[in-house]
Amino acid sequence: MQISIIAIGNKMPAWVNANCDEYFRRMPKDLSLKLIELPAQKRIKSQSIDAIRRKETEQLLAAVPDRNNIVVLDERGQSISTRLLAKKLHDWQLDGRDVCLIIGGPDGIDFSVLAQWKVGKTLGSEWRWSLSSLTFPHPLVRVIVAEQLYRAWSVCTGHPYHRE
Repeated sequence: MQISIIAIGNKMPAWVNANCDEYFRRMPKDLSLKLIELPAQKRIKSQSIDAIRRKETEQLLAAVPDRNNIVVLDERGQSISTRLLAKKLHDWQLDGRDVCLIIGGPDGIDFSVLAQWKVGKTLGSEWRWSLSSLTFPHPLVRVIVAEQLYRAWSVCTGHPYHRE
């Protein structure tokens, strides 16, 4: 199974790439992680935040292949434990579809675009995931997601990385 993290922003500090690469490297070959970075829309005064959000959401969705489960990182999403994430990871593996985790730009996701895009698409499930009720910088979100997926895998396999 392939898990793709599709994120707005392609000029990240070196520490972001180094940390993500470390967790990507640790994952087993049959459960690989991949990062797809998309450029952020230029912020100009004559363009509204809604228009920017819409364009970035369209960019993200254009990168999602058919028949993928979609996870949207959203502050209003479901906040879960590591154990529940491990169960979701296990369920995704049983489902057999690849998974795309969507990380919007600084202005978030346009959910009306997402709803329109889903019409006529062959998709797996969709889930909104909140990492925390805190707000994190976008570069850090990538690292947290990569680490949490590795941690969930370690729970599923009994690997000693996760300790309770």
